[in-house]
Amino acid sequence: MPDYKAVIFDMDGTVLNTLDDIADCVNATLEHFGLEQKSLEEVCNAVGNGVRHLLRCVIPGGDTHPLYQEILQYYVPYYQAHCQNKTCAYEGIPEAMRALKDMGYRLAIVSNKGDGAVKELNRLYFEGLVDEAIGERPGIRRKPAPDSVWEAVRALGCSNSEAIYVGDSEVDIDTAANAKMPVIAVSWGFRGHDALEQLHPDYLIDTPDELPVLLEKLRKA
Repeated sequence: MPDYKAVIFDMDGTVLNTLDDIADCVNATLEHFGLEQKSLEEVCNAVGNGVRHLLRCVIPGGDTHPLYQEILQYYVPYYQAHCQNKTCAYEGIPEAMRALKDMGYRLAIVSNKGDGAVKELNRLYFEGLVDEAIGERPGIRRKPAPDSVWEAVRALGCSNSEAIYVGDSEVDIDTAANAKMPVIAVSWGFRGHDALEQLHPDYLIDTPDELPVLLEKLRKA
């Protein structure tokens, strides 16, 4: 088995439960423009591919709506101002990260959020645990492009063959494939166990405390 040195995490739905804040901000934005509100499930199904995809899914007509750009420009700063109202780390995630650090792994977070927001959220919730946090910025395409993952492994001082990816969605499974690394899918986030199982990830776990246990098994294999 490969000698893994780094664990690369997705952010939303994997280490942070951001869904309630995203849904609240989406609906506040839709209300501002007189548009129909969306359910939590509808918003959940739209997340994972970045803010433009999210808004295309919840705005009637998507990016063909005449106010699409105006809605986008309203939503982005609104979410920035309200993104910490209900957001929290998933139960057990900080402990799992600490266990991985104690095992000698370097950790990174990659996200389709803007790079500044990703770094700020990482500072707020995982300072001292996560070594690098990378979001979308010029030169870093959003996932499932592998750019953020490759930037993370470069910053961590390892290669993609020495890293394993952890995520909660089909976007994450595609990202890992594009980055040429194995993926651990997690079912506590925005997609359930059965939906993820059908995507055939390399590994599938249901609770954060399974993560260091799995990696220890892989290390000893």
